Amino acid sequence: MKKIYLALTVAAASLISSCDMDLAPVGSLDDGNAIESVTDLMKARNGIYENLRSIATGGYVFYTDIQMDQFMGLTINGNQNGQFAHGNINSSISDIEGVWANCYSYIANANYLLGHADHVTANPDLDSDDLLEAKRYVAETRFARAYYYYYLFDHFCETYSPALGDVAAKGLPLVTVFNPTGDIAAYPGRSTMNETFKLIDDDLAAAYTDLKAYETETSYAVAPMAAYVNSYTVLALQARLALLRQDWKTAVAKANEVINSGIYTLADVDSYAAMWAQDASDELIFRPISTRTERGISSTGGAYIDGNPEMAYYVPTLGGALTTYVNGDVRFDAFFGIRSLRANGITYPAYVFNKYPGNTELNSGSNNDLMNMGKPFRLSETYLILAEAACEDGDLSNAGKALNDIRAARIAGYEEEIFSNADILRQQIREERTKELIGEGFRMSDLRRWNLGFKRDATYVQGSSLPEIFVTVDTQVEYTAGDYRYVWPIPNTEMENNPQLKGQQNPGY
Repeated sequence: MKKIYLALTVAAASLISSCDMDLAPVGSLDDGNAIESVTDLMKARNGIYENLRSIATGGYVFYTDIQMDQFMGLTINGNQNGQFAHGNINSSISDIEGVWANCYSYIANANYLLGHADHVTANPDLDSDDLLEAKRYVAETRFARAYYYYYLFDHFCETYSPALGDVAAKGLPLVTVFNPTGDIAAYPGRSTMNETFKLIDDDLAAAYTDLKAYETETSYAVAPMAAYVNSYTVLALQARLALLRQDWKTAVAKANEVINSGIYTLADVDSYAAMWAQDASDELIFRPISTRTERGISSTGGAYIDGNPEMAYYVPTLGGALTTYVNGDVRFDAFFGIRSLRANGITYPAYVFNKYPGNTELNSGSNNDLMNMGKPFRLSETYLILAEAACEDGDLSNAGKALNDIRAARIAGYEEEIFSNADILRQQIREERTKELIGEGFRMSDLRRWNLGFKRDATYVQGSSLPEIFVTVDTQVEYTAGDYRYVWPIPNTEMENNPQLKGQQNPGY
């Protein structure tokens, strides 16, 4: 495994901290914004992309990772995101309430556009090109609505199983019509899991059909780093959802469609770090665009490091993160840097999490604002979906090939392995997923799906005194398999204001 050591000095960096997540909805629409034409539809669609851009960064990404096992809080962090790190998950956490409220705000924006789209697409005076464009905007919006419901399900619902699929109140409150009302009797209660997934599946199926038609009939060139949703973005989400539901055959089929398209290529050992620093790589399937003057995002890296090079808020744990990488693994240097942290007049050399180092093209001035574009869909995740699903479906050959492909792209001089034992292969796939996707918001969902618990590793690099400034309560966090905190609570304000949710809170809260 990777040999870990700490240098006694680090280079100074000019960084500034940034807020975690803007709780105000971005790109909101109101009923006064009439949609009468394809141009109006396009303007409304721009707001949908602002929402998609927002949900791909900041707290939407890092809250659950700080909650899990791969990071440890430091006493110099001012209790930033402390409730997540301490394992004190409850229905009154304002950040959880913000996630819930914002997602439903984004869903309302999507519903507004969809509710007015038929008026445009039914216009007999539209020529064929305009009709294709209009249907494209509708398809993108249906994808967005499906994505928000997926995100909510993955955070606020228990692990899917056929046994729970039709049980009442295990899914989400479903809203498909833009109809703001103060009539609490009209508020929806929670659906079944199958009802939630039917809405998601129907939206994605319709989105795929119309996006594929647009790409075919207009000769639209699908390419990596797409700023707009395309048919392969839909396939990537369908693969992720199939894995979530443990529908192994569908996960394999959808993942293979993306991989075998030949459009996307895994970053190699020479280009991998640049993908994170510059937000550019041919393995990015969907990358909502940000610019220096129109960022529309929050800092993801700002949850872990600060602009002051002697400061950090959360550091990677030893056993949960640092020692999992072998020598020659490009991800180690891409994800972890060294800083000399300062606390109580003492210097503590420490590894910090640097996967989101800040894209210089997004800085508002001369300082590093720690801003990176969101990367919600990458080819490597699709390979990992294929590997896990194929393994669980008993296809060790294809599972092993997908695992070897990932490792060959990440580890210099990697030699392929042959896997004949399903248990060993399963464990290695899980370890590879953990190494590749650290800090990208998947860890809580993965541990819940795998029915695993954890205990934070409070040890550190031999000879380091950094544990002196670990937050004591963080070192004691332990989750058992099936721990209720793997599922977030419905926010208390929602429970109080919606009488239909009575008795529908998640177990444990």
